[in-house]
Amino acid sequence: MGKVIGTLLGLFAGGIVGAGAGFLAGHVFDLVREALARRAGLGRQSHTQEVFFTTTFAVMGHLAKADGRVSESEIQAAEHVMREMRLNEAKRVEARTLFRQGKSPGFDLDATLDAFNEACGRRLNLKMMFLQIQFSAVWADGDFSQSERDVLVRIAQRLGIPEHMFRQIEAMVSAFARRASGGARHGAGASEAQARRSELREAYAILGVDPKDDDDQIKRAYRKLMNQHHPDKLVAKGLPEEMMEVATRRAAEIQNAYELVKRSRGA
Repeated sequence: MGKVIGTLLGLFAGGIVGAGAGFLAGHVFDLVREALARRAGLGRQSHTQEVFFTTTFAVMGHLAKADGRVSESEIQAAEHVMREMRLNEAKRVEARTLFRQGKSPGFDLDATLDAFNEACGRRLNLKMMFLQIQFSAVWADGDFSQSERDVLVRIAQRLGIPEHMFRQIEAMVSAFARRASGGARHGAGASEAQARRSELREAYAILGVDPKDDDDQIKRAYRKLMNQHHPDKLVAKGLPEEMMEVATRRAAEIQNAYELVKRSRGA
């Protein structure tokens, strides 16, 4: 736009020579404007990353207190998330402080979520990843209570995450948790065939599809999920770089689930 305006003004003011000078001046203007826009974008991204990190661990602490008390297993679950994110010691200290703030009686969940919502704007994928992390923290201690689910529903509603997406995230994370628990999830007496069937059911749950769906439907669902969980895209939208490992692992799990479904169909 700067080049166009500069060229036209130069043409009117000084003919062909003026047009050339105007073009160069407009080009410089465009470069400066683009540089300022990039700087502003990086500033917004950095702010969103900071808000995402602080909100994640504060809300995690609030969830741990949802049933009235914070158990040792819930504290260990939060520590598990920190290890999964490979936080350095300074970040772990910050995360633990935020966790304690979240479980304090005066913690304002709605105000915290509103600030997070404002930082994320219309980036729904970012909000969905946040909800996934909260689900994962709840599942990590092996005890998913109704009071914790009620808080998760409240979080989703406050962030504007539709109910069908909430259900898909719930099914996906519970399938992730069962797969991570290994053979124990099938029971001591489960046969190899039963274990394979269970694993296939979980793969369909991760993809958010039904075994009755055709191959094209499953492929579309898979591609949509991979786009939503692309680590680089999420970081560019405001996911903290410390949490990139989580997004990478989720993308790998989705890929593995899709490959399992394809093999089961002879594709």
